[in-house]
Amino acid sequence: MEKTNVNELADRLVSYMLQDHTGDWGMDINQWDWTPGVGLISMQRYFEVRQMNIDDLIEWVNRNKIKSQSVRVINSMAPYAIFPALYVKTGDCWYLETGRQICEWIIHEAPRTREGAFEHTVTEEAKFPEQVWADTIYMAGLLLARMGRLTQNKSYGQESLRQLLIHLRLLQDERTGVLFHGWDCGSGHHMSAARWTRANAWIVLATPLIVEELRDLLPIPSEIMERYIRMLEGLLSFQAEDGLWPTVMDRPDFYHEVSGSAGIAAGFKRSAKLGWVGNGFSNAADRTLQALFGQIGSKGEVLNVSSGTPVMPTIEDYNRIPIRPTLYGQGLALMLICEYL
Repeated sequence: MEKTNVNELADRLVSYMLQDHTGDWGMDINQWDWTPGVGLISMQRYFEVRQMNIDDLIEWVNRNKIKSQSVRVINSMAPYAIFPALYVKTGDCWYLETGRQICEWIIHEAPRTREGAFEHTVTEEAKFPEQVWADTIYMAGLLLARMGRLTQNKSYGQESLRQLLIHLRLLQDERTGVLFHGWDCGSGHHMSAARWTRANAWIVLATPLIVEELRDLLPIPSEIMERYIRMLEGLLSFQAEDGLWPTVMDRPDFYHEVSGSAGIAAGFKRSAKLGWVGNGFSNAADRTLQALFGQIGSKGEVLNVSSGTPVMPTIEDYNRIPIRPTLYGQGLALMLICEYL
């Protein structure tokens, strides 16, 4: 892969993310929620690997921080994941103290299920009582890990690892190793039991990012690594010939979804670099990257990204989720590209 081509692709994705998309739920970056949060996490990574300044991130926080005061749910924690890096770069203690306050809220006040998992709470007018979704680890677990490393606060790191392990235990399909989308603690089942590709992407990508933050601060439970490797092996078996995954991975007749595929491939590449898995996973990520080149529109938008997706009533319903450009689609694609910059 030509490095100049990869750099150009990353530049196009970021440029499109930073444009004014006011009123477009998927692409409006000036909201305090998970959708822009995933985009911000990827842009932070992009600026770091390209050794660029982070003024765009600082300006985003200054424009939008007042909005954070009106919402405090698990999904809205995602933007705070860039705060540790902003503190290190600027020395502004506001980022540090705000990050601490948010971590304290997550640990002591965020709603939990009977198993101790963070309940999946959202900014939309919807409630999912006693439900556990894979998304939560990326939206809140990554922040706890980063703040744990920055402050050397083991309680933050321990909670991040605890949540990761609980989610793996509740969501992992023992037969295939991959994850179901969600778990209902009240009824004790996986609801529609969809092996949804983007659900897997959140945890495949979050796990190495969390472990890298915490491995010098805390012992990493062996069960996390054992379950994670089984998950990777299962995911590899479902990759399609074009390098992507169907939106429900064990349904090859469903449309191939780019954001989940990119997130999984980014986790593959990161895990291979860490020596957790062999070259087969790195090669699989290479195939996804090649496919991604054909999935970028003329304006820099990532194509074939499924819209926001709750746990659907039936597996067939996942194939009816509309496709649209989104900041999380841009972000997961950018996280994959950053592994090659």
